[in-house]
Amino acid sequence: MSSKDQEILRLQAELAKLQADKIKLEEEGCRLKSEKAKLEEESCRLRSEKTRLEEEGRKLKLEKDKMQGVIDSLQNQMAWLRKKLFGSMSEKRLPMSPSVLEPTLFDMPLPEEEQAALDAEVKKMEEQNAKTIEVKSHKREVRKPVMRKDLPVEETHIYPEGINLEEYTEIGVETTDRIAIRPAVMYIDRTVRHKFVLKSSLQIKEPEKQTFIIAPMPEMIIPKGMASESLLADILIDKYVYHLPFYRVMQKYKELGVLLSDSTIGDWFAAVCSKLRPLYDKLRERIMSSDYIQVDESTLPVIDNEKHRAVKGYIWAVREAVSGDVYFHYDMGSRSGQTARKLIGGYRGTIQSDGYEVYEAYEGAPGKRLLGCWAHARRKFVEALDEDRKHASEALVYIGKLYGIEKEMKEAFFHV
Repeated sequence: MSSKDQEILRLQAELAKLQADKIKLEEEGCRLKSEKAKLEEESCRLRSEKTRLEEEGRKLKLEKDKMQGVIDSLQNQMAWLRKKLFGSMSEKRLPMSPSVLEPTLFDMPLPEEEQAALDAEVKKMEEQNAKTIEVKSHKREVRKPVMRKDLPVEETHIYPEGINLEEYTEIGVETTDRIAIRPAVMYIDRTVRHKFVLKSSLQIKEPEKQTFIIAPMPEMIIPKGMASESLLADILIDKYVYHLPFYRVMQKYKELGVLLSDSTIGDWFAAVCSKLRPLYDKLRERIMSSDYIQVDESTLPVIDNEKHRAVKGYIWAVREAVSGDVYFHYDMGSRSGQTARKLIGGYRGTIQSDGYEVYEAYEGAPGKRLLGCWAHARRKFVEALDEDRKHASEALVYIGKLYGIEKEMKEAFFHV
């Protein structure tokens, strides 16, 4: 074989090899393209996963912030309840440091002279508070007398047994005082009216004269009733002064020898209330004609005959702010807006209350002006000391200054 043929064979072999390599490269290119497509798909998936995780992270952060807000709120509530249950409820002796008074409550810096005067006043208040605490912790209260000096005295004299007064001379006495009580006694208050008849001889001579004469019955709260004024007064005093339910009053009378039914005591009670109603109406009319009243509702335990236990009811107090006269209103224990309308719906003047929501209906009503209560407002600033000590303390200082002005006005008024 010639060299030329050999060269052709070599080139053919080389060509075949190159073709095989080309095929391999094409297959590798296809594989790489497939791998690239997979990588792009994976990259797209990862980007989608990243976006999803970032969105979930934002949601978790929002949820975390929300939960943190709930936790903070619950912690504040727990702190408030813990203070109510176990902490001191006094709002008189509060730490007042001049350093807490800047910035001011209204975000307006005070002039240097006014700020210095305020700081000095706060420092004086703090020193007075510390002094008060120190004195109270060491002070020993003097025992107050347990009885009035005008109590009647009954003496029992005791002499040594078997003493011969011809042999001994008395040189003094030893006195021992004890408090004694004579239990209440039920008795019959009998009224005996004597009747007289004109003599027969005078009946003929003076026929115009009254034949029979008898003293009239004294006036009674319950005509022809068997309850005297003292018994009726005792029933009302037991109910309204000592807060005794009727069944306990009945038990007391039973032990004293008189058996009364609840219907009898109820009828007597209603009769006395009807007699006192004109006085109540007159008091209410006078208070509601003033131009400044204070209204509040207080809890009152009420016996529920169906549930056989005491339930919480409300009694309303309406006070004339200047004179201090008060009348009470009870509406089956209700604290509703309807009861409020009965009390102050027709009133014209200034109404001061504790901020209970039923009064909000009268905000801006014609002829009415609503006032809040500084004691209730001050309490909120006391509770806020733990969260914003600077502003809360400054508010307390300013409220204290208002209290001081009020005290001076009262002293000036009562000394006129």
